[in-house]
Amino acid sequence: MNWKDLVIAVVAGDRREQEIARCAAATGAAVKAYGFPWPAGGIDGVAKQESAAACLHGADFALFPIPGIAPDGALFAPQCPERIVPDHAMLRAMRRPANIILGWADAKLKAACEPLGIGLHEYEWDDDLMLLRGPAIVEGMLKAVIENTDITIHNAKICLVGQGTIGSLATRTLYALGARVHVAARNPVQRAAAYAAGAQPHELHELGNVFKDTDIVISSVPSQIVGRDALGRLPKHALLVDLAAPPGGIDRDAAAVLGLKFVWARGLGSRAPVTVGRSQWGGIRRRIEEIVKARQ
Repeated sequence: MNWKDLVIAVVAGDRREQEIARCAAATGAAVKAYGFPWPAGGIDGVAKQESAAACLHGADFALFPIPGIAPDGALFAPQCPERIVPDHAMLRAMRRPANIILGWADAKLKAACEPLGIGLHEYEWDDDLMLLRGPAIVEGMLKAVIENTDITIHNAKICLVGQGTIGSLATRTLYALGARVHVAARNPVQRAAAYAAGAQPHELHELGNVFKDTDIVISSVPSQIVGRDALGRLPKHALLVDLAAPPGGIDRDAAAVLGLKFVWARGLGSRAPVTVGRSQWGGIRRRIEEIVKARQ
């Protein structure tokens, strides 16, 4: 394929998207960017745009951020002064056949793309890419825990809710640091794997009992399964850390009412933006090549 024939728009994000844009430009494609922190020296081969609409105009591919979309449809862009909501008016300016590659798409984005025939390609749950950015996420998780507690991880009772790719990496890391790790998961195979890694496994309905003397709760489930009843069993010093994409796995409103400290640790892959950006570009590049090849 000839990358020079492609126009790629990198919209929103953080320093990971800087690296993704840099990698995209290295292919020879025409790359435009908007909505992520712009380095003082610029990015070779990448044209900074004045708006998300200008960035998307004429693009063959749009690359949206890894962390996902807020409930109002806004893309993850923590340092952008405006909320970027890719609506019908923005998206229709893309060049057909257009495609968007992103972590995951919500119902609003899907509804905007469908009548325009814009392809959506999600990679949030690609195991290989998740594993590649997993170490950065776990390091960011440790940073969040250390900065928000007055106790050591060593000998702390920590309950991990969810035991997918990131949850399992967190279990092994916390156990290696000397934490008393408990894992609550719906899948019996995941519970067995947690046991093999040195944790105490539990079914989800046991959360209330597990929480009674728990110091830290970490959820990686992108569905709200940690509710008020279970949260009410936690000691007042407990820290809640939610690693999941919206809507998250922990009832934040209930945590606030109960006076519990809550950290929604989204975008932890930004802990190592160059490493993560390059690894995610590998998956994005593969998808672009597959899409273009399928057209030929």
